[in-house]
Amino acid sequence: MTIYQQTVNLLTRTPLVPSSYDIAVVGAGVVGCAIARRFTLEGARVVVIEKASDILEGASKANSAIMHTGFDAPHDSLELSCIREGYQEYAAIHHQLGLPLDKTGAHVVAWSRDECDRLDDILAQAHRNGITDARLVCATELHRREPNLGSQALAAVVVPGESIIDPWTAPYAYLNQALENNASVFLDCEVITGEFGGGEWNLETTRGVLKSRVVVNCAGLFGDILDELLLGKMKFAIKPRKGQFVVFDKAASKLASSIILPVPTPHTKGVVICPTVFGNLLVGPTAEDQDSRTEASTDEATLRALIEIAHNRFPALADMPITAAYAGLRPATEHKEYQIEAEPDRNWISVGGIRSTGLSAALGIARHVFRLYENLGVKHCPIDNPVFPRTAMLAESGIRDWRRKGHGEIVCHCELVTEFEIRQALSGSLPARSLSGLKRKTRVTMGRCQGFYCSARLAELTGGHFDVPVAEEFENE
Repeated sequence: MTIYQQTVNLLTRTPLVPSSYDIAVVGAGVVGCAIARRFTLEGARVVVIEKASDILEGASKANSAIMHTGFDAPHDSLELSCIREGYQEYAAIHHQLGLPLDKTGAHVVAWSRDECDRLDDILAQAHRNGITDARLVCATELHRREPNLGSQALAAVVVPGESIIDPWTAPYAYLNQALENNASVFLDCEVITGEFGGGEWNLETTRGVLKSRVVVNCAGLFGDILDELLLGKMKFAIKPRKGQFVVFDKAASKLASSIILPVPTPHTKGVVICPTVFGNLLVGPTAEDQDSRTEASTDEATLRALIEIAHNRFPALADMPITAAYAGLRPATEHKEYQIEAEPDRNWISVGGIRSTGLSAALGIARHVFRLYENLGVKHCPIDNPVFPRTAMLAESGIRDWRRKGHGEIVCHCELVTEFEIRQALSGSLPARSLSGLKRKTRVTMGRCQGFYCSARLAELTGGHFDVPVAEEFENE
């Protein structure tokens, strides 16, 4: 049996050996991965349970990849404190983990007189939230800073600290660090039921029974269902909100040097136009409430509306081709605030309602949840000299593998993904087990041709690694 087969069997196939953990994290999205990392570093014995065959298959697989400062978060809110802590910790550790942090800054742009009148309030809120370097700029300075903006742009609030990151490599790095420091993860492992007694949870899963002193519910779009299943009540109700995105070709990235934010409405923060660390220009998301927790399709009318907004904001985009379009779901609830609450009598912590700021706040949420855990009376000794494994660099600002001497074959020419990067993504403690997982770990097939030219070579390289072969995945897309 190969090392790959042994790893896959452990992650997804082998029945679980009865074992007891300090903490079971249910759900391997960005927040679950960050929580697993924090608890592991604090000395707890951690297991992560994920029902999908790859991590990040839920809400975390589609977002705008912005690292927010919290300038517009509700003042004195849990969301703001988590964003602050998350931003600070990411800035402190990203070099150690090999993660990008491109400080592009952001402009909250007013396109009408009414919106101009609201900029003072936005600036005041930013200052209340501690973002004291935010300031107002007039049309002349705004167009000097962003010369390709449409002439209708009247003024803006500048937020220098807003940044862009890699939305997938970060959570992979969080979970990988946990695994390298002796945490465990089980994929294709769905919680069916559970029972709490004697100070411990017995969780029955599709792969067997796990025991854990405390459970942290990070099930995202299904978090309310898990609460009801095991606690008999729902602390909140998930109301899925779909966001559609359009990705312009890499040639468009030179048109905007910063994140362009709209003046928000009570319902949504609105459509963002921003560069990505991968060298594209992103437009989105929409905010469409729906009942389905899994349906994340795009539709032509909505995409055309997004494109029209982009053209109005940056007229030169009218000459730029579009590389891709996609949609994601956010686990909104009936509440605006995060729904993070401990159930001390049953050693349970619910982490729900983490919407668009989850990527920014994840590391801060993890610290907050650990404090709730300590309030349950549990103490651990943080591990000495934790391992900080470096992850593959996919950002254009870093040194990609194709730039190194002797990099070998380039398989995906659109995104310059090498054979070495693909083989690395198919191995290790978290091997990709689907085309979507491989995309997130390498960006293969995410460029101009969307896999048209490299799919045959990919089928060869991934043979025997995926439950669904590459050819079938392309047929289903």
